[in-house]
Amino acid sequence: MSEQAKSIITNGIIIILISLLMFAAGTWWRMVSQFDVGEAALLKGDFTGAVAGYESALHMYIPFHPTIEKAAEKLWSIGEANERLGDINRALIAYRSLRSSFYADRWLVTPGTVWIEKCDKKIAALVPLQHER
Repeated sequence: MSEQAKSIITNGIIIILISLLMFAAGTWWRMVSQFDVGEAALLKGDFTGAVAGYESALHMYIPFHPTIEKAAEKLWSIGEANERLGDINRALIAYRSLRSSFYADRWLVTPGTVWIEKCDKKIAALVPLQHER
Protein backbone atom coordinates (compact mmCIF):
# COMPACT_ATOMS: atom_id res chain seq x y z
CA MET A 1 0.00 0.00 0.00
CA SER A 2 1.36 3.41 -0.92
CA GLU A 3 2.07 6.14 1.60
CA GLN A 4 -0.65 8.28 0.05
CA ALA A 5 -3.25 5.51 0.52
CA LYS A 6 -2.14 5.00 4.15
CA SER A 7 -2.43 8.72 4.75
CA ILE A 8 -5.93 8.86 3.27
CA ILE A 9 -7.09 5.88 5.37
CA THR A 10 -5.54 7.32 8.54
CA ASN A 11 -7.12 10.73 7.95
CA GLY A 12 -10.46 9.08 7.20
CA ILE A 13 -10.35 7.13 10.46
CA ILE A 14 -9.42 10.26 12.42
CA ILE A 15 -12.28 12.21 10.82
CA ILE A 16 -14.76 9.43 11.64
CA LEU A 17 -13.57 9.24 15.26
CA ILE A 18 -13.75 13.00 15.73
CA SER A 19 -17.25 13.05 14.20
CA LEU A 20 -18.45 10.28 16.52
CA LEU A 21 -16.95 12.06 19.51
CA MET A 22 -18.66 15.33 18.55
CA PHE A 23 -21.99 13.51 18.09
CA ALA A 24 -21.67 11.85 21.51
CA ALA A 25 -20.68 15.12 23.18
CA GLY A 26 -23.60 16.97 21.57
CA THR A 27 -26.03 14.27 22.62
CA TRP A 28 -24.67 14.31 26.17
CA TRP A 29 -24.93 18.10 26.35
CA ARG A 30 -28.52 18.13 25.04
CA MET A 31 -29.51 15.35 27.47
CA VAL A 32 -28.12 17.19 30.50
CA SER A 33 -29.56 20.50 29.31
CA GLN A 34 -33.04 19.05 28.85
CA PHE A 35 -32.87 17.36 32.25
CA ASP A 36 -32.01 20.76 33.77
CA VAL A 37 -34.99 22.29 31.95
CA GLY A 38 -37.19 19.62 33.54
CA GLU A 39 -35.71 20.30 36.98
CA ALA A 40 -36.27 24.06 36.69
CA ALA A 41 -39.85 23.56 35.51
CA LEU A 42 -40.57 21.12 38.32
CA LEU A 43 -39.30 23.63 40.89
CA LYS A 44 -41.69 26.23 39.44
CA GLY A 45 -44.59 23.78 39.49
CA ASP A 46 -44.77 23.74 35.70
CA PHE A 47 -46.12 20.26 34.97
CA THR A 48 -45.93 20.56 31.18
CA GLY A 49 -42.40 21.96 31.18
CA ALA A 50 -41.16 19.33 33.62
CA VAL A 51 -42.61 16.42 31.64
CA ALA A 52 -41.29 17.88 28.38
CA GLY A 53 -37.80 18.42 29.81
CA TYR A 54 -37.46 14.94 31.28
CA GLU A 55 -38.98 13.35 28.18
CA SER A 56 -36.53 15.23 25.94
CA ALA A 57 -33.63 14.11 28.14
CA LEU A 58 -34.74 10.50 27.68
CA HIS A 59 -34.82 10.99 23.91
CA MET A 60 -31.09 11.81 24.06
CA TYR A 61 -30.48 8.24 25.20
CA ILE A 62 -26.90 7.29 26.02
CA PRO A 63 -26.66 3.73 27.36
CA PHE A 64 -25.81 3.49 31.07
CA HIS A 65 -25.74 7.26 31.57
CA PRO A 66 -27.10 8.09 35.05
CA THR A 67 -29.14 11.04 33.76
CA ILE A 68 -31.36 8.63 31.84
CA GLU A 69 -32.31 6.80 35.03
CA LYS A 70 -32.79 10.09 36.91
CA ALA A 71 -35.10 11.43 34.19
CA ALA A 72 -37.11 8.21 34.23
CA GLU A 73 -37.40 8.37 38.02
CA LYS A 74 -38.56 11.99 37.83
CA LEU A 75 -41.30 11.19 35.30
CA TRP A 76 -42.37 8.23 37.42
CA SER A 77 -42.55 10.37 40.56
CA ILE A 78 -44.54 13.06 38.70
CA GLY A 79 -47.00 10.35 37.67
CA GLU A 80 -47.27 8.99 41.20
CA ALA A 81 -47.67 12.47 42.72
CA ASN A 82 -50.51 13.29 40.35
CA GLU A 83 -52.07 9.91 40.95
CA ARG A 84 -52.05 10.60 44.73
CA LEU A 85 -53.66 13.99 44.06
CA GLY A 86 -56.38 12.28 42.04
CA ASP A 87 -55.33 13.90 38.76
CA ILE A 88 -55.55 10.77 36.62
CA ASN A 89 -55.09 12.67 33.35
CA ARG A 90 -51.75 14.16 34.40
CA ALA A 91 -50.61 10.86 35.90
CA LEU A 92 -51.35 9.14 32.60
CA ILE A 93 -49.50 11.85 30.68
CA ALA A 94 -46.38 11.28 32.81
CA TYR A 95 -46.51 7.48 32.59
CA ARG A 96 -47.19 7.51 28.85
CA SER A 97 -44.40 10.02 28.31
CA LEU A 98 -41.96 7.78 30.17
CA ARG A 99 -43.02 4.67 28.28
CA SER A 100 -43.04 6.28 24.85
CA SER A 101 -39.61 7.84 25.43
CA PHE A 102 -38.03 4.44 25.85
CA TYR A 103 -39.92 3.06 22.84
CA ALA A 104 -38.58 5.99 20.81
CA ASP A 105 -35.02 5.13 21.87
CA ARG A 106 -35.26 1.64 20.41
CA TRP A 107 -32.68 0.57 17.84
CA LEU A 108 -30.99 -2.83 18.26
CA VAL A 109 -32.64 -3.30 21.64
CA THR A 110 -35.39 -1.48 23.50
CA PRO A 111 -33.92 0.22 26.56
CA GLY A 112 -35.93 0.75 29.73
CA THR A 113 -37.98 -2.44 29.47
CA VAL A 114 -38.47 -2.45 33.26
CA TRP A 115 -39.86 1.09 33.09
CA ILE A 116 -42.07 0.18 30.13
CA GLU A 117 -43.56 -2.76 32.04
CA LYS A 118 -44.17 -0.62 35.15
CA CYS A 119 -45.84 2.06 33.03
CA ASP A 120 -47.99 -0.49 31.21
CA LYS A 121 -49.33 -1.72 34.57
CA LYS A 122 -50.03 1.81 35.83
CA ILE A 123 -51.68 2.85 32.58
CA ALA A 124 -53.86 -0.27 32.51
CA ALA A 125 -54.99 0.44 36.07
CA LEU A 126 -55.62 4.15 35.54
CA VAL A 127 -57.39 4.24 32.17
CA PRO A 128 -60.65 2.77 33.58
CA LEU A 129 -60.54 5.36 36.40
CA GLN A 130 -60.12 8.15 33.89
CA HIS A 131 -63.48 7.33 32.30
CA GLU A 132 -65.25 7.25 35.66
CA ARG A 133 -64.56 10.92 36.33
